[in-house]
Amino acid sequence: MPTYDIRNILKEPLAEGEARSLTPLAEEMAARPIKPTYSPVVLAGAARLAEFVIVAFSGLAVHAVYLMPAIGFPLIHAAAMVGVAALTVVLFQALGIYHIGAFRSFTPQSLRLIGGWCAVFLLLLAALFFSKRGEDFSRVWLASWFLVGLVLLLAGRFALSLAVKALTRAGRLDRRTAIVGGGQAAEDLIHALEAQPDTGLRICGVFDDRSDDRSPDLVAGYPKLGTVSDLVEFARRAHLDLVIFTLPITAEERLLQMLRKLWVLPIDIRLAAHRNKLRLRPRAYSYIGSVPVLDVFDKPIADWDLVVKWLFDKIVGTALVILLSPILIATAVAVRLDSPGPILFRQKRYGFNNELIEVFKFRSMYVDKSDVNAARLVTKNDPRVTRVGRFIRKTSIDELPQLFNVILKSDLSLVGPRPHALQAKAENRLYDKVVDGYFARHKVKPGITGWAQINGWRGETDTEEKLQRRVEHDLFYIENWSVVFDLYILARTPFALLSTENAY
Repeated sequence: MPTYDIRNILKEPLAEGEARSLTPLAEEMAARPIKPTYSPVVLAGAARLAEFVIVAFSGLAVHAVYLMPAIGFPLIHAAAMVGVAALTVVLFQALGIYHIGAFRSFTPQSLRLIGGWCAVFLLLLAALFFSKRGEDFSRVWLASWFLVGLVLLLAGRFALSLAVKALTRAGRLDRRTAIVGGGQAAEDLIHALEAQPDTGLRICGVFDDRSDDRSPDLVAGYPKLGTVSDLVEFARRAHLDLVIFTLPITAEERLLQMLRKLWVLPIDIRLAAHRNKLRLRPRAYSYIGSVPVLDVFDKPIADWDLVVKWLFDKIVGTALVILLSPILIATAVAVRLDSPGPILFRQKRYGFNNELIEVFKFRSMYVDKSDVNAARLVTKNDPRVTRVGRFIRKTSIDELPQLFNVILKSDLSLVGPRPHALQAKAENRLYDKVVDGYFARHKVKPGITGWAQINGWRGETDTEEKLQRRVEHDLFYIENWSVVFDLYILARTPFALLSTENAY
């Protein structure tokens, strides 16, 4: 199992578990209410899907009113509706009207939409003419479809324009951004970004480890909020989306020192390239507007991947609750009859982005001996564990109530790194003190099962080697996530539960 690449480069131990106070200004900014934001990529994809449906539906509606009573629903007409809908989305994409700027400006983009819609029907008519299938299509239907479709598309775009403008005013499309590095380089970058329309960036401030004349307290109108070490805490509390470095590529050692502090965060990290003397091929860069940047780290699960994983969790999680309901009910009764106390045990654990979550479990310990913070690991023949508790812990049935965390609270995923208790220790040391980069496993939502668990690293983590191996597997999962990978892990989980060697 390979370790995460960056740890092969970075050498000094991290101090991730230490609480860090911010500067007063940074504290004030981090404490401001933060509204959930929406992905422009997902919004554009939803617009494509909606317009595909509008085009197909408008053709179907006119067909149902005018033609269906007389000729039914020929297969060639169904193929035409799907083909025209797909061609419309492709042409609109080529015309550049599937981005946030186009959604905001209704009038100029509506002209492109009209032109694209006319081109679609001209191509349709040309295809019918050259294929000699024109007699299979009613001219009244085609003309009516053209008019109804155009009206519906324009109405949809007008509604979308109003919605996007409202979301923009509310800050729901912002990418909260921090700039690393001060001086002229940061000032030039900020000016270049501000000159770009529709980037959606909201610069929160500047962070720099230098405190000399090269790094003033105010850069292009934005305050310096602290050092890069402060940025780690600020990024978590302020829910940053993006960090851009203004350091030159030649400052390799300084850049690595900063990256070793930030790579554990679930954010995009970019290196500004607009001032670099070394010019690479255009395809080597990604762009914010027209400002070139080099990709360093990406959020492991974002945009459509996030939507797909959310749907996967809700659908499969609900199906599992229904399927396992007899086991859930029987276990609840057994816990109640075995020892006095509540059926469920609630425990605070670290979740996504180091945020505290409360997970549900079937109670497996006597009430007066429960260890809410898990300061002491459960060991073999532990007297704190009840008779029923021993069985449900070995079989992991005690974890099944976490399905409700998945489908109701959305703070757990079906598959992901297992959430650890706050005071969990290996060889009397807190987990984050044992493994460098430990908190990188919180770049995604924790899960009920995971890659580490099906590879034998479940249960007690009483040694540093066991914890190290678990974290390595967690990081491998994060870097290689896919829905197929999740399905594979879920399918393997029941077989992994047959091994109870480390589960007490």
